[in-house]
Amino acid sequence: MVERVKAAQRTQEVIVATTHLQEDDVIERICVKEGLTCFRGHPTDLLDRHYQAALLHQADAVAKIPSDCPLIDPKIIDRVFDFYIKNHERFDYVSNLHPPTYPDGNDVEIMSFSSLQTAWREARKDYEREHTTPFLWDQPHRFRIGNLLWEKGLDCSKTHRWTLDYEEDYLLIRTIFEELYPRHPHFTIEEILDLEARRPEITLLNKRYLGLNWYRHVPGGLRTIQSEPEGIKRSDPIHDAIPLRRGRERGRIEGV
Repeated sequence: MVERVKAAQRTQEVIVATTHLQEDDVIERICVKEGLTCFRGHPTDLLDRHYQAALLHQADAVAKIPSDCPLIDPKIIDRVFDFYIKNHERFDYVSNLHPPTYPDGNDVEIMSFSSLQTAWREARKDYEREHTTPFLWDQPHRFRIGNLLWEKGLDCSKTHRWTLDYEEDYLLIRTIFEELYPRHPHFTIEEILDLEARRPEITLLNKRYLGLNWYRHVPGGLRTIQSEPEGIKRSDPIHDAIPLRRGRERGRIEGV
């Protein structure tokens, strides 16, 4: 995954932010061996871990790419970075997740250090601390939120699951790497989709978990998360990037 993140043209300093638990000593040893920067912090308060890593390295902006996304496409990272850089005076937080359209497992979130610091100081709920960014993106009335949609104009976020939580996810991800990595280590999202089209049985490996995410465990839900029918395809053209504003309906997000 680090190879894929570093293959993006826009990434600068890449930090592996792991926990201070003894069981993660092996991660630090691998980082030392591979010449990677490693930061160790709180095991469940990831907001603190990311903030402390950013503070230590004097970051102006922070990109969060979760380690359960080993198939992340470097080109998608660059697209989100390009949008953030071009619009850094307009937005406090930019992602490709609100709403998501890319296949699940291509998560990129970028925020200003000042916004991250505000969240670190004020976030109190367990899920806000554990998942780092919901304090920001679930308050569009307070923070300026931008979202990047898939340029193809499709939504595969609930029909393609390339993230790692279950054994079945691992089997799918391993199969994709075995098929594509030897020929092209930085294989793209299009190459994965082509592989799955040729071998549809691959997609069945973790089909039972399609559309699952941590949001469902939040008591009362989140203001800015809407459920959509599985496999939805958007018929209207989608702009490369849209800012978000609160809609008339409570909790609704609309592009403008």
